[in-house]
Parts: sequence; C-alpha cells; structure tokens
Amino acid sequence: MLFNKKSLRFLCAIGAVAVISCGQTTEAKQTVGQTTVSEERTYNTGKTTVATDNATWAERRKSFAERIEAILHPEPEKEPEVVVPTDSNEMNIMGAAVATQEQCVRYLLKNNPNPLLNTTPEELVNFYYEEASREGIRPDIAFAQALKETGFFSYGGTVIPAQNNYCGLGTTSATVKGAFFDSPRVGVRAHIQHLLAYASTKDPETPVVDPRYSLVRGVYGDNTLEQWQDLNGRWAVPGVGYGQSILDYYHAILNS
Repeated sequence: MLFNKKSLRFLCAIGAVAVISCGQTTEAKQTVGQTTVSEERTYNTGKTTVATDNATWAERRKSFAERIEAILHPEPEKEPEVVVPTDSNEMNIMGAAVATQEQCVRYLLKNNPNPLLNTTPEELVNFYYEEASREGIRPDIAFAQALKETGFFSYGGTVIPAQNNYCGLGTTSATVKGAFFDSPRVGVRAHIQHLLAYASTKDPETPVVDPRYSLVRGVYGDNTLEQWQDLNGRWAVPGVGYGQSILDYYHAILNS
C-alpha cells in the first residue's frame, strides 16, 4: 500500500500518541500514588493536593497536544540564503583598500626579488596607501597599476628608475621618457593625482604635482570615470582590456 506524505505523517503521529500515552499512563500511576500519599499526609490538617495535581495534568495535556501538533504540522524548512556573486571586474577607482600592504609587498617580491626602486618596497607601498587614502583612491589597485606599468619595477622600456615615474606619466612615445619626480613619494602622489583627475571633479588635497592633471580635467569637465575598465583607451591607447588587466594584478595580490 502506498502512502502519501500527509498519511505517513499522520501514522507517525499516531505512533507518537501511543508512545507518549504509555508514558503518560505510567506517569499517571505514579501521580495517583503520589496524590494518595499526599492526601494521607495532609489529612489531619484538612489540606488537599487535588488542585495541584489537576494543574499538573493540565500542563501535561497541553505539552502532549503541542507535540502532536508539531508532528502533524511541522514548520516549513527555511531555504538557504543564496549569495549572488558580483562581477570581479566591476570595481571603482575610488574607494578603500581591500588588500593589505603586506600582500602588496609579498606579491611584488615574489615576481621581482630585486625591484629597481629608490626606496624600499615596504616604503613605496606605504606611500601608495597614504597618498591614495588621502584622495579617496583605491591604494591596492593603484599599486597593481604601477606593477603593470613598470613590469614589477624592472622597467626595460622608455622610463628609467631614476624618474620615480610609476605609471608612465607623459610617456607618449618610445622616444619620450615622460615626467621626472624628485622622490618616490612625489612620484606616487603624481600617479594618484592623475587617477583623481579621471575619477573625480574635486581638487587634490595636496599641491598638484601631476603635469597632466589640468589637461585631463580640462577635457573631462564635469564628467568622470567610475571604474577601472573605464580607463580602456584613455590612460593607454589603444588600451583594449587595460583596466581588466590591472584588476588581474590586483586579484593576484589578494591571492598572494
């Protein structure tokens, strides 16, 4: 004989009734005995425990009914919460860091144990976090862009290490070296200000050292770029996939 879910649940409830009833019968017998003793012990004082015992039985009947109700009408199972993943390429230029400074340093040294820098890797990363955080730019992804632009600070192209130019500022051809900066911190500041020129209409918090800041602001006016992939064809030409490739470096930093 086949039973549907409702029938099976009812049969289970009947079985539970039988089991619970047996238990209640035993409890009843014990209670009767206890009541008799209680009445015998309180006979001389004229007190009775019948009311108390009746209250106890009422509680047991209520508990019994609740258990049967739970069997016949179980609460529906809650469906697990589904977390919808976001597109890993949809990241804003503005924002707070997710990767740590330690992760940035570790990823750099993993790919180039001897970067050509005029400071230590730790100090350079710290410059990125200080300068970018001041302007509201993502420091971890800005550093990822520097890794891409300089080949993990191995250079080998038009720009040389003495320039402290970490993003190819002013390098418009193979014969034009671009901007020179007095120190690594100033070079980082120029990089961050150039990103700010694309991503925001607000003025930098520090004096402008990016030689192309005014040029970018003059072109874009009230318009801004929101996400890193919006730099495609703008920061670099033709720049196909430029922003996505920066994020590839960033994700590698997170996994380092």
